[in-house]
Amino acid sequence: MSAITIIRHSAGNALADLRATYTWKTWTFGWLGRMLAQVTFFTYLGQAVGGGQTGFLVIGNAVMTSVIEVLSVVASTTWERMTGTLVLLAAAPARPLWVFFGRSVQWPISGSGTSLVALFGLGPLFGVHWPVWQIAPVVALVLLNAFATYCFGLFLAALVLNAPGVRNLVSQSAYLLMMAICGVQIPLDRWPAAVGVIARGLPLTHGLAAIRAVAADGAPATVLAELGWTVLTGAAWLAAAYVAFDKFMDRAKRSGAADHF
Repeated sequence: MSAITIIRHSAGNALADLRATYTWKTWTFGWLGRMLAQVTFFTYLGQAVGGGQTGFLVIGNAVMTSVIEVLSVVASTTWERMTGTLVLLAAAPARPLWVFFGRSVQWPISGSGTSLVALFGLGPLFGVHWPVWQIAPVVALVLLNAFATYCFGLFLAALVLNAPGVRNLVSQSAYLLMMAICGVQIPLDRWPAAVGVIARGLPLTHGLAAIRAVAADGAPATVLAELGWTVLTGAAWLAAAYVAFDKFMDRAKRSGAADHF
């Protein structure tokens, strides 16, 4: 069975989970409302504390909302262990990465929607206007950033399968770190060089830079360069997740129990 087929079938479960988790009312007035409030809060806070530029803060925090949702993959992956399905996955011939990639794909889809509403809905209220020609590139870059960050989240999820009790701690620590160093609130060049090296290893840094370049009518070469780095870092984290899931399953098969070690 091909990876695409596995992802497609596994994604059916993900979308069923999304429908069971949210109605259009709870998503719109619960989750989306909360995220829009967060973007507004951090934009005003950045202005008050650091004198940050409004456009910089709005775009950064709007894109960050998708990252917060995408990293829910860390928790949702451990649900498979809690429900006892890892034993069946360990016995299956399919590579576990493709199963888990499809299993939580609702998060980058929903997260992209949240970010786009924040960018195009809240942005103009803060003076960030989007000419028609910018809309399609921004939509594509938001989706790319969400899926590239999803690959990073899958790697964290593979590690957390060995310690499901820390799933929320890991996901929340990861997105707070990214919010701090990836250029969401303050420019990357304000950090020491060592911090910049870490930040450039995360897809969000490059995806956000590409979106900002489009918003500022930057040179196409700049947008393409950041787009390329987003793809490259996302692919690297996906490869790391591939190895981590395989090692987890190999250990589970040797021990004879995927649900407890």
